[in-house]
Amino acid sequence: MATKIISADSRTRSSISIFIVVGLCCFFYILGAWQRSGFGKGDSIAVEMTKSGADCSIISNLNFETHHGGEPVTTDDSESKPKVFKPCRSKYIDYTPCQHQKRAMTFPRENMVYRERHCPAENEKLHCLIPAPEGYVTPFPWPKSRDYVPYANAPYKSLTVEKAVQNWIQYEGNVFRFPGGGTQFPQGADAYINQLASVIQLIMVASWGAYLLKKNVIAMSFAPRDNHEAQVQFALERGVPAVIGVLGTIKLPYPSRAFDMAHCSRCLIPWGANDGIYMMEVDRVLRPGGYWVLSGPPINWRNNYKAWLRPKEELQEEQRKIEDIARLLCWEKKYEQGEIAIWQKRVNAGACSGRQDDARATFCKAEETDDTWYKNMEPCISPYPDVNSPDEVSGGELQPFPKRLYAVPPRVASGSIPGVSVETYLEDNKLWKKHLNAYKKINKIIDSGRYRNIMDMNAGLGGFAAALESPKLWVMNVVPTIAEKSTLGAVYERGLIGIYHDCFLYIPRTYDLIHAHGVFSLYKDKCDAEDILLEMDRILRPEGAVIFRDEVDVLIKVKKIVGGMRWDTKLVDHEDGPLVSEKILVAVKQYWVVSAENSTSSQ
Repeated sequence: MATKIISADSRTRSSISIFIVVGLCCFFYILGAWQRSGFGKGDSIAVEMTKSGADCSIISNLNFETHHGGEPVTTDDSESKPKVFKPCRSKYIDYTPCQHQKRAMTFPRENMVYRERHCPAENEKLHCLIPAPEGYVTPFPWPKSRDYVPYANAPYKSLTVEKAVQNWIQYEGNVFRFPGGGTQFPQGADAYINQLASVIQLIMVASWGAYLLKKNVIAMSFAPRDNHEAQVQFALERGVPAVIGVLGTIKLPYPSRAFDMAHCSRCLIPWGANDGIYMMEVDRVLRPGGYWVLSGPPINWRNNYKAWLRPKEELQEEQRKIEDIARLLCWEKKYEQGEIAIWQKRVNAGACSGRQDDARATFCKAEETDDTWYKNMEPCISPYPDVNSPDEVSGGELQPFPKRLYAVPPRVASGSIPGVSVETYLEDNKLWKKHLNAYKKINKIIDSGRYRNIMDMNAGLGGFAAALESPKLWVMNVVPTIAEKSTLGAVYERGLIGIYHDCFLYIPRTYDLIHAHGVFSLYKDKCDAEDILLEMDRILRPEGAVIFRDEVDVLIKVKKIVGGMRWDTKLVDHEDGPLVSEKILVAVKQYWVVSAENSTSSQ
């Protein structure tokens, strides 16, 4: 899976993006988490809202706190009645449109095609509200959520049995506890990462996933929705970035040169198969000078083939193919000990001149390395950007975090993004600092820790996420596939994480706050507004919030639709005053759950 990791101690962080490959059968468990601050129906953070007193910039009739109920906001009866969306049946509690099991089984199993993304046809779409499970509670605040997930939020006990010997997950009372173990590190994630850090100069990288976050390091992971269907949901419940994904036939939804490290812990991906296409895809998203870490089979096959119940000749051949492809990619092997092997990608093509004469070395077109959405992987090597000296980092050297956050990204400095100059980048940063200040007047707890999992549905250059940056939260920067400018590469160069995407999103009830700037204007005539809003409702946690920023006529239509979706809303003026046609619509999703009688109830 792909993960961008931002590494830091308690005050500074050196940005390291890590692409974590999660196994086809075994999820790389160390994905962080966050859980609700107790199972009561109140929250101490509410005090912050009541302190606002006479501050007229606060929206008085929207409650951003978790209270699992309360009186609904009154609406203007003079408006036409909105369409009322009914709750879906309880069997759809975990519905994910493009990962539906029944649909998946109609596709070939070869190369994991059936585990790839297959979205519903128009006549298969659900036009109802996905309910939360009975007993659902707001996740605990970070960092407690890293170690505990309420059972009611993800009621899957099977992994506690299957992973019992791995010290990964335990069921205790009404919560799941995550002790910190895993398939390749039963002694704990910290001990595992310390072993890697002795080879790779991660310095402040403490551990993977959830444990990286102890040092303010963010890791984004992916895993398929297979028989361990809850593994990605557990990650997001714990407060760590994760998406459903698989290395199959389609390129990963990330730009080239996005990650400082790719990590695979017993992920069981056939790295040597299909002419090395999977390693070539890792090479595409790996930054020059970045590392690939492989932990588990076939590494150290001589000592482990009996325990793995596999013929030693098969494992020997598997590792031979991996070593051969690594040489073709011009990776330098840095380390092998126990079940861990580490390779490093060269900083530029200067050390790789010999492969030009290798008949197997087919190179991709440079202009296609960032063209990934629903594009097939090809057995070709992504070319390095040109350099002017032997020591220059291809594609540009990045500053350590937090300087990286506001430094001019190399893609911007080089003019690689049409229509984006250094000047427009700097102006964009100023604009989003201004916008965020306006949001904080509307919702004073936006950066208090109340919202940990945040999605920006039209991220642009990542200005919103950069302005909001805090160890208390993380932002998934979505760059729509139909966006005029392909900016995701620059987002990663800022030390942020993100993904290419379209109208359909991921797992239900996994985001606390969604930011939608110009989304409905962008998708006009592309995706139905009702479909987008139902998707937003599906991934938004009960009592989660949404900030829309768009033209007033667009937001009036949005406000009418969400009026039938159990959301409380308020339309407010642009921070520059009422004469600006762009407005802000803020919303809070009401708390309601499915009941035992297959109906729904609010509490």
